[in-house]
Amino acid sequence: MNMQNIIRKACDGFKPYVAGKSIGEIKREYNLKEVVKLASNENPLGASKKVLKTLRDNFDKVFFYPDSNSFDLKKSLSKRYRLPTGNIFTAAGGDEIIELIAKLFFNPEDEIVISKYSFIRYAMAVQLMGSKPVVVPMNEEFKYDLQALAKACNKNTKAIFVTNPNNPTGTYNAKKEFSAFLKDLPLNKFGVKPIVILDEAYFEYASLEKDYPDGLDYLKDNLNLIVFRTFSKIHGLAGLRVAYGFASEKIVEYIERIRPPFNVNLLAQAAASAAITDKAQVARSQKLVAKEKLYLYKEFEKLGVKYVKSAANFILFKSFPLAGKNAFAKLLKEGVIVRAVDEYELPDWVRVTVGLHKENKLFIAKLKKIWKS
Repeated sequence: MNMQNIIRKACDGFKPYVAGKSIGEIKREYNLKEVVKLASNENPLGASKKVLKTLRDNFDKVFFYPDSNSFDLKKSLSKRYRLPTGNIFTAAGGDEIIELIAKLFFNPEDEIVISKYSFIRYAMAVQLMGSKPVVVPMNEEFKYDLQALAKACNKNTKAIFVTNPNNPTGTYNAKKEFSAFLKDLPLNKFGVKPIVILDEAYFEYASLEKDYPDGLDYLKDNLNLIVFRTFSKIHGLAGLRVAYGFASEKIVEYIERIRPPFNVNLLAQAAASAAITDKAQVARSQKLVAKEKLYLYKEFEKLGVKYVKSAANFILFKSFPLAGKNAFAKLLKEGVIVRAVDEYELPDWVRVTVGLHKENKLFIAKLKKIWKS
């Protein structure tokens, strides 16, 4: 059977997302007893005790289907963010949210504006729907050029992806920049402004920055805005795959129509409902990352390593004189998993997650070692 004759053209040549290697995989491959994973921007503190207790309390219910509408989770999110449940939707991770939005809005004739060096899943969603990506360069500081993104819009522009702070660069756009961007967007052929898809996966870390904009502050006056966040990062629930978003009631209504039933599993709903109320866990995680970023910055400076200051829980650094893939491979053999970012067209850079202090010390020690070898 010639698959190329029967699959959708947009799927021909489609390259899958390459996830980071697991600890178990590296231990087996290199016969290592100890491995530190600093590749996927997970929270090294893990889920809180409150969340773990909630999971244990719900283990005996797993033979039931979950609530398909995530009622209790939406109620918890509504209380936390003081928004009606009609403005809230949930999904099995940020990846599903991106695909749900793409399925809802993107047609082959539509143009979708994305920034260079932004999360690769946006371009993948555009490709999957057969739409046209319009890629706008970042500025010299590895930040979104929001003015350029607005100028790239035309009558065929259906949507714009914005990540704040951005992955993999860790940079963010301030309140003044974001407000001007929303205001400057032109109308498209449908007589409306393009949909702005605002990814705030690292919101809790970036919220420590005084001029960081909270996307929810712009919802009321921008009906074209969709904001989404995740429980995978600061809340430590990456393994449960649960995320949430905010939009106008009309947009949420259509997302609810097309999403798969039971998309957020029973344990994920229970854990997320507990996590969103656990302010102590968030504060502990923020404090750890803020302190350890300073440690890593100082160590990079001692080594003469160029890095990008980050508002998230990871740092992008230049791997010169090694190529990013080579640095990644050498560190793997030393039991430290980081992330090469060649797929972002950054072959001389590596992204490292901020871990516990002992993990960060080990990473720096191994980094020194591979440069000497």
